[in-house]
Amino acid sequence: MSNGNRIKAVAIGLLWLAPDCQAQDGHMLFNRFIAERLEYEGNGGLHLAKWDIQDWFGNDEHKLWLKTEGDYSADQGIFGRADLQVLYSRNIDSFWDFQIGARRAFEPERTFDAVIGFQGLAPYFFEVDSALFVTEKGNVLGRLTLSYDLLLSQRLILQPRIELNLAAADLQSRGVKAGVTEFEAGLRLRYEIEREFAPYLGVDYVEEESLREHQHSVRAVAGFRFWY
Repeated sequence: MSNGNRIKAVAIGLLWLAPDCQAQDGHMLFNRFIAERLEYEGNGGLHLAKWDIQDWFGNDEHKLWLKTEGDYSADQGIFGRADLQVLYSRNIDSFWDFQIGARRAFEPERTFDAVIGFQGLAPYFFEVDSALFVTEKGNVLGRLTLSYDLLLSQRLILQPRIELNLAAADLQSRGVKAGVTEFEAGLRLRYEIEREFAPYLGVDYVEEESLREHQHSVRAVAGFRFWY
């Protein structure tokens, strides 16, 4: 079975796993799309386009999630990282969902991975998105994202954000070593013109293995966030 067909099979299977996720059960079905980050990030020697997009369909108990995240280096003409996740999400607590599904990694290596993770709101309103990825060869990777919205006014919001990508062992095909393969810490100041649309400016400190010429750098950020 091709990887494309596997993604389709997983999506159908995850929908089937969501038992009784129908309107007749008294649960209204909803959809939410959010482009958390659509941005330019760069400095004097580096220019990147980045995205972090999520979409879900379902109700309070059961959801089907689509997540995609990655970056493209215009000056080098390469993708540093790009992937798509298809997940079944089950609410396990007031602010937490357990998620399971599959990931199609497009860059730096084309792989088909199993995914297990948790997503929710930690104490003090920290947003958490975590996942373990198990490749077809049994390699284990992880991703953890933490963010917090600090309201400076009704429309002006400062968001500290940290993202970690990890590998349990050396992966020569991906050019990464065991440990932290990417660390990103930044601040973004956004202005909500409308609740659904907000441009922002910010700064990031990044350490990464995928773009080898720029493993450690401070970068300016400009982008926008929108949802519906």
